[in-house]
Amino acid sequence: MSEAAAPGGDDTILARLGELRAADLPVHGGRTMAYVYDSGLAGLDELAARAHAAFAGVNGLDMTAFPSVVTLENDIVRQAARLLGGGPGTAGTFTSGGTESCLLAVLTAREHAARTRGVTAPEIVLPQTAHAAFHKAAALFGLTAVTVPVDPRTFRARPGDVAAALTPRTALVVASAPSYAHGVVDPVREIAAAAAERDVLCHVDACIGGWYLGHRRLADGIAPPPPFDLAVPGVSSLSVDLHKYGYTPKGASVLLFRDAELRRHGWFAHASWPGYPVVNATLQGTKSAGPLAAAWAVLHRVGTAGYVELARRVHQATRLLVDGIGRIDGLRVLGEPGASLVAVAADAPAVDPFVVADEMRTRGWYLQPQPAFAGSPANLHLTVTAAVADPARIADLLAELAAAVDRARALGPATADPGIAEVAAALDPDTLGPAEVALALEVAGVGADGALPQRMAPVLAVLQSLPAPLTERLLPEVVSRLYAG
Repeated sequence: MSEAAAPGGDDTILARLGELRAADLPVHGGRTMAYVYDSGLAGLDELAARAHAAFAGVNGLDMTAFPSVVTLENDIVRQAARLLGGGPGTAGTFTSGGTESCLLAVLTAREHAARTRGVTAPEIVLPQTAHAAFHKAAALFGLTAVTVPVDPRTFRARPGDVAAALTPRTALVVASAPSYAHGVVDPVREIAAAAAERDVLCHVDACIGGWYLGHRRLADGIAPPPPFDLAVPGVSSLSVDLHKYGYTPKGASVLLFRDAELRRHGWFAHASWPGYPVVNATLQGTKSAGPLAAAWAVLHRVGTAGYVELARRVHQATRLLVDGIGRIDGLRVLGEPGASLVAVAADAPAVDPFVVADEMRTRGWYLQPQPAFAGSPANLHLTVTAAVADPARIADLLAELAAAVDRARALGPATADPGIAEVAAALDPDTLGPAEVALALEVAGVGADGALPQRMAPVLAVLQSLPAPLTERLLPEVVSRLYAG
């Protein structure tokens, strides 16, 4: 990139950005069924952009210098607490997203266990379906992740297995509402009770579903979700993303705690240096208040009644989608989706979900492939947002999906050479050198520049056949190649 000012001025710069965006997945229209959340409401994005711009230069690092940050955050936290079972003593923190909320929940639990119970080698008990963010937190903050299996049919955590995994070293137990991979809600009441019996904190990961589930239970004529929030005895913290079913711009999540005394264990303060006294409620120091203001504006624009109506539409669309998939020969829904996420696996060996994903992408739909793992077969993840929650749009999606299954059946499954798995089993990921990594990526179909093929099914088939530690060794290399130079 040239350091000189771009010729042509602002229009040229913006035109170039538009060219770059053209290669991305669309973020509106409901055809990208992962990563993005579209309300379909006219004018909402424009309002959010104006609010973000008004506060983009405000630094949330020092709330005494920028008191507007406190006002906005307190308002958002109170709204989240009212919706999700909080009481007068509930405290919370606005974060940059679900991962930061989960990281802070784990960090808080580690410090709480050390200070109140003297735990020096902490553990975190996780169902196999818990989000990867908790494993990231364990790696960053020095906890041992103790993973327990889930029911092979429902994919929900089993309270008995969770209880059996608890030890005097357990700092935190996690339940999902819902889990990302399958969209099912764990038995939060039973898991929280097991944790409380051992004086262990229990965090509910409601990042993706909390705002939707909380408003869905306010809708008349719809069965409420099972208990999952802070009103459940034993639940000590809960995370909920606003940039998902709150439909705010990205960079907006809330971490709720049962009280401020628990929350303080995750805060960082430092005065032992010659600079200004530092207090951080999040992992960030300097942070723009733009996402905070944008989230506040969107929440006030949509309002409770608006979110209840959006939740009703999403619920009805999810039911139509699940029922429709059940009528497509060769597909089946995994578990019983309790929210707005649907995992779709093959019900016939001739149908490869990864090939179906490729076929759908050629028609302008993105369905997220999920490799097989620990009893969960290869499947496609579909996130139903308000933008797709129209009966005609669901009918279009189902018709495209049925046609993609027919084409995938004709093409046949993507397969990995059995010899690759045999060789991979003998490799030690910790000792792989650059030449071995390059060869492994070439076999997986990844170019020397990190470029991926148009059709991802063959690559996914190879990665799925490799041991997880080897895949985890190779994936950063793929991303590293993309950012080289």
